[in-house]
Amino acid sequence: MQTERIKELLQLFNEHAPIARYFGMKLSFTDEANAVIDLPYNPNLDHALGGIHGGVYATMLDNAGWFTSAAARDISCWVATSELSIHFLEPARCTSLRAVGRLLKHGKRQDIVEMRLYDGQGRWIGHGVGTFVLLPNVPLS
Repeated sequence: MQTERIKELLQLFNEHAPIARYFGMKLSFTDEANAVIDLPYNPNLDHALGGIHGGVYATMLDNAGWFTSAAARDISCWVATSELSIHFLEPARCTSLRAVGRLLKHGKRQDIVEMRLYDGQGRWIGHGVGTFVLLPNVPLS
């Protein structure tokens, strides 16, 4: 695992990303450099019927995929989400969420990442697959 790259990404998300602060999300990484996004329950993110909005699922899955891909790259590059497919498996209500990325294919110009979303009881409630493309020479800050 690229320790300096991981530290840079943790700081980028946990200290500087407005959406992370607004939602209440926190980024961490597994020993395999898979991104983990945790979100305590936030009632401000519910839809009108009281469940957690599907846009929250999408945001968490995208972030887990993006940071998994970014962790596999050199510090001097940036990746962008170019495709994201999401399956909403179960509704979630009044619970924390956890999204976990897993690199399926690391390529020269793009990565394919699988993302899974779990509720606070460990139920698998969302699934995504994303393509993340390399954008060379784009600084992080």
